[in-house]
Amino acid sequence: MAPFQARNRNRPDGPAPGIQAGEWIIMDKKPRLRRSVSGRALTGLLLLGLAVGSIAPLAAAQAAAEEGAMTLETAIRLALANNERALSADQDIRIARSRLVQAKASFLPSVNVTGTYTRRPFEVARLIGNQNIIVQSYNGLSGAANLSMTLFNSANLPALLAAGANLDTESFSAFDSKRRVAFDVGTAFLGALSQDQVLGASKRRMEYAQQSLDAAKARFAAGIVSANDVTRAELEFATAEMGAAQVQGEVDASYLGLGFLLNVPAPKKLAVPDFLLKSVEEAIAPIGQLIGQAQARRADVQALRSAARSQHALIIEPTLKWLPTLTLNGRYTYTNEAGLTGKNFNWNAGLTMNWSIFDGLSRNGEYSEQKALAYQADLNVQAGLRQVDLDVRSAIVSLESQRAGLKKAIVAHDVAIRNAAETAELYRQGLASALQVADANVSLFEAAVDLVRARYGVGSAYLNFESALGLDPLGKEPRLEK
Repeated sequence: MAPFQARNRNRPDGPAPGIQAGEWIIMDKKPRLRRSVSGRALTGLLLLGLAVGSIAPLAAAQAAAEEGAMTLETAIRLALANNERALSADQDIRIARSRLVQAKASFLPSVNVTGTYTRRPFEVARLIGNQNIIVQSYNGLSGAANLSMTLFNSANLPALLAAGANLDTESFSAFDSKRRVAFDVGTAFLGALSQDQVLGASKRRMEYAQQSLDAAKARFAAGIVSANDVTRAELEFATAEMGAAQVQGEVDASYLGLGFLLNVPAPKKLAVPDFLLKSVEEAIAPIGQLIGQAQARRADVQALRSAARSQHALIIEPTLKWLPTLTLNGRYTYTNEAGLTGKNFNWNAGLTMNWSIFDGLSRNGEYSEQKALAYQADLNVQAGLRQVDLDVRSAIVSLESQRAGLKKAIVAHDVAIRNAAETAELYRQGLASALQVADANVSLFEAAVDLVRARYGVGSAYLNFESALGLDPLGKEPRLEK
């Protein structure tokens, strides 16, 4: 390549669109093609393709360093703390824990105390021997403490086992609900970032259209081109301006949607998450290994297994109903009217047995029902495992497809950059029209947008892949806290 040469200010064919006199030109070895490097036009054109269409590590680091930029981790933390779905999941655990406490209560005694005060219009007394016995006093006081404890009830033990399994079920279900909220945040986060990048491309397109319009007006004033070139440049600028306004609305809507999901005011800026690069480069482990890990890790499958355990615990309940129930009862009383006994305090204790010898074969029907329900729960577990298998395989297919689409978008974007640069040079030489320049600009803009969407498409597919594996949006294995 030849050294830099100064452009002649008084060149008869006039400046190329957006290229001012006195700018530098890089001369290729090929005599018919020269690539002009402009600080306002072609440099801006290249930046449109390179800066908007890609998410480089430097860009990600700069975005993360922006003051006030919200990170994905912060967004997830806010959603889990504020979103109603996450808060409701916590209440489901509290409900299940309360039911477990109620099931345990059947093994503990119940004690209640009562007291009575009675005011009477007269007093009744009897003289027995030399002792005056008050049978009824003006002010009657009495109290009783009652204790009841079930020593054996066939329904208590299965109910306790089922309640414990139900607590596990609700814990896993709530955990999975929160994880899904986190992935919803991740999807909305990527969507807002994608719209942000598209807005950047739209603004750069508008800037380049403005530069092309200024160049067309200058060439028209010099008598080099007709008014059609100015008209076409004006139309392209108006189209670019309208497109930027529309994308701005979409950006605002996506940020509002993200703020609604977090239950906080819409964030102003977002930091590009690191996993976007990881999603493009990370190698995928053998599928059999991934499926096995996902089936062991996924909280929704664990919830199905706990539900099956709960249902199996209830199978023995109808069988145990053939046994009698045994209850211990105790009572301790006080009265200020001792009466003929002469005792103010008294107590008693007893055992009560209840045995249902025949109930019309109701227990047999209950046993068959519980067995069928337990079998259904086992089928749900099998279906859940097969669903995990499908989710992992589908996520891998989607991720590979998105990666292939990204490669294609990168190639198309590079071609669009070269086409736009060559068209601008041909226009400068008078070998292309303003319509071709505008079309090349539109093609480059569309290629840049496609590249942005392809990159974020890979990111979304990677989120889906992590979700299928039972990980959180940050790629970490979440921990269940009961």
